[in-house]
Parts: sequence; structure tokens; C-alpha cells
Amino acid sequence: MKPLKIGISGVRGIVGETFTPELVVEFAQAFGTYFESGKLLVCRDTRASGPMVRAAVMAGLLSAGCEVIDLGICPTPTMQLAIKYFNAAGGISITAGHNPAPWNALKFVRSDGLYLNTTQAEELLDILHQGEFAKARWNEIQTHIETRDVVEHHIEVLKRVFDVEAIRARKLTVAVDCCNGACSVLSPRWLEELGCRVLAINDEIGSPFPHNPEPKRETMAQLRAVVKAGQADIGFAHDADGERIGIVTETGEALSEELTLAIAAEIVLSQKPGVVVTNLSTSRTIEAIAERYNSAVIRTPVGQPYISEAILENNAVLGGEGNGAVTIPKVQVTNDAAATIGLILEHLAKSGKRISDLSASLPRFTMLKHYVPVAPNLLFSVLNEVRSEAETAGAADVDLSDGIKLSWPDGWLHIRASNTESMIRIIAEAENESRASGLLDWAIDRLK
Repeated sequence: MKPLKIGISGVRGIVGETFTPELVVEFAQAFGTYFESGKLLVCRDTRASGPMVRAAVMAGLLSAGCEVIDLGICPTPTMQLAIKYFNAAGGISITAGHNPAPWNALKFVRSDGLYLNTTQAEELLDILHQGEFAKARWNEIQTHIETRDVVEHHIEVLKRVFDVEAIRARKLTVAVDCCNGACSVLSPRWLEELGCRVLAINDEIGSPFPHNPEPKRETMAQLRAVVKAGQADIGFAHDADGERIGIVTETGEALSEELTLAIAAEIVLSQKPGVVVTNLSTSRTIEAIAERYNSAVIRTPVGQPYISEAILENNAVLGGEGNGAVTIPKVQVTNDAAATIGLILEHLAKSGKRISDLSASLPRFTMLKHYVPVAPNLLFSVLNEVRSEAETAGAADVDLSDGIKLSWPDGWLHIRASNTESMIRIIAEAENESRASGLLDWAIDRLK
């Protein structure tokens, strides 16, 4: 099975198999054509395939007559902020985010710094499939690619939003695992600006990922050890491109990725009640927190573009997903791990509380996750077979907007095709482990 994922999250695949230079050039040509040969930004994470993919992206954009600014190794949220700063038409982030090192991807961003929505992504694919790209004449092609470092701009934006002086006064010790990814420069510099004693690990841009760049409990063993040995107040774990973040408490406990958004929701709603946007797969903990503050939760299909659109439509105070991704609209309406760090440290500084106390105060449910690899050409038919049996589960509510979500008063089950890998994801959550296991087993049996 050689997966290639094309969808709301851009295009991604395994380099040397389905993710090829030819594919990248064509997508870049289509993107340049879609934005009418305008000014575009390009950034990448630290994967070994990055220079090759960058070269293909540059070739495609230049051939379409675009003016290109190269931001080099740079977090995706940093590039998204820079699009407005440069008044650019859009940008391409070369990163597979949380996927393992063999993968790479192109993420497509429009002029407001947000990912293409579903309609725009379909329009881009139409251009790709038609193969009729803008073509600059030989004497119209840009002969020099400007390079810029925009990390400082990102930090300046963050400093305008968060109370830097309050954080500095607390003199926190913060451990951070940059996974040798795109945040290896941004996060240590941001933490130093906040007056923290910084315990940075895996912040060597030229080195390979020390573990899978997905900030989950199982990848945070090294960070836990550093937090305990360094007596840190908190530890943060990054993905490869600065969108998702995991948390380790001062006791050395690695928190579930589901709790990152929950902690952010508790902080934000305690300050300003309002709407929180999250996806169908995220824990009910968000509703339980929202009830404390007379606030509402809006659910969307899985994917950052859906979250961003719903935040704008509902004037939400917060958004995010249960994978460690948090959107803080007062910074930007897209995932930003550095902003999440600022939000949490500001709260710790002003409240005087410990992150373990905040975590312990949150409502908890039992969530179980499972995935089943499925060949790309079979995903649709397999999901249809499960959908045909959904009525036999006796759920109180059936939501088919993104796969199949079945809900009962005491739990829920979500079965859907992954946006980023060739697999079906199953998530079950309930008030106790026995009920969650029963729901998960029901789904696994149907997928067999």
C-alpha cells in the first residue's frame, strides 16, 4: 500500500513512493495559477526530504510567474502570520506535521493566513487535473528568490497579546522538546523573551526526529525526565511544524493530547465566556467545561479549515482539536503552538497555580483510540458498510457529516477516514472504561 492523501489538509505522502518531485511541481504550478501568479511565501520543516521538495515547489511557482519569498525552516503558524505582514497572496508550508519522517506534504494557505477551505481546495484540484497552468515567458521568471527570517515578527505579535511582564515576574522554569523540528528556534527564543529558565531538548535543526513528531504521551518520555530532573514548572512537546503541542506537568505526568485544548478552554472561558469550536472527535470534556461558564460548543468535521471557518462564523473565543492543536483567535484564527504556550504560562503566572492543579480540576472521561489501515481505494466502501449497520447500534443521535458518529447519553463512537493517513480512525468515549471498550469493540467488529 503506497498512500497518497489529497484533501482538506493539502497533499501528503511517503517521499520516494507516491510523494514525488513531479507531483510537487504540478501542485505548485496549480497553486501559482490559482493565485494568479502573485506573491507567495514558502516555508518548510526539518525533514531530510525538505530541500528536495522545496526545490520542486520553487520550480513550479517560478514557472507560473510567481514572486516567491523563501522563509526557510519556519513553523507553519509563523508563515501564516507573515502572509499578512508581506501582503502576500498566499503560501505553501512544506511539512507533514505529526507524520513520521518518511512523509512530507504541502499545506496550502490563502491571503488571510488560513488554509484553503473545501471549496477552494476543490478549485485548486480542478486546476491540477485540467493541467492548464500559468506559464511565465523566459524573461518574466523571477531570477532572485528573497529569503527572510520572520520568527521575530511572530514573537512580536505574541508579545502584544500576552502579559509578558507578569510571566517574567513569575520566573518559571520551562522544559521544551522541539523534536528537532521547525520550532527549534522559535520556542526557546519565545520562552527566553518571557523570562523563563529554558530547558530545551531536541532543538538541533540538522538532526533527525528523536521520536515520531506527534505530541502524545508515548513520545514524551524524554521530556518527562527533563521536567523532573530540572524541577521545571511545566514541559511542552512540539510536532514538526508548530501546530500541535503536548504538556507534561511539574510532577512529570504526561497529559493526554485531548487535555491541551481542555486546559486552554478552562483558561479562556474563565476569563471570557463564549463559543468554543472543536471537531466531532474531541472529548466531551469541552462541553463539561463550557457548562461551568455558561458557554456553548460548536462541533465541526475534523480539520483545521473547518475549525477556522466556524470560529469566524460564530465569533468564537477559542477553537481547536483533541490532537493538541489550539486556535486562539486574538493571535490568529489557526493553530499556533507558540500562542498556546503564551496562554498557559500567562495563566500560571497570574493565578499562581500549578499545571497539575489545573489538569486535576478538569472533568474526565475515558477515551479509547484505535486505527485500522485500509487501502486508499477501499476507504469509501468500508465506511459505507459500517454506515449501513449504524442503525443497529441503537444510538440516540447519528451524525454522518464526517464518517459516522453515534452518540448516547453515556458515551459516543466516531468512525472516520483519516485526513492525513490511509486508515480508518475509531474513537470511543464514555463515563467509564467498560462502556468505552464496548463501543470500541462494536466498531472493530464491523470493520473486520
